[in-house]
Amino acid sequence: MEKNKEDFLTKEIESWKGFEYALREENRILFHEMLNECRKYGDAAIAKGDNYSTESLFMALILQQQKMINQLINKLSRSQSV
Repeated sequence: MEKNKEDFLTKEIESWKGFEYALREENRILFHEMLNECRKYGDAAIAKGDNYSTESLFMALILQQQKMINQLINKLSRSQSV
């Protein structure tokens, strides 16, 4: 990943540290993992423009959640077919 993309994501993730620390431990771990997954979408966040807005991070989170939902639906469908 290019340096400016990494800087943006690192800064954006760091900006949520206060929120992360306010969570219970099990939620804090999940939140941290969730934000780190957003690093996969650095190119999309850069393409958005607008100084790499927080909205890009939110869209990456939504996309990651939708992917997980789709995987779970497919897994459930396969298990019901058996």
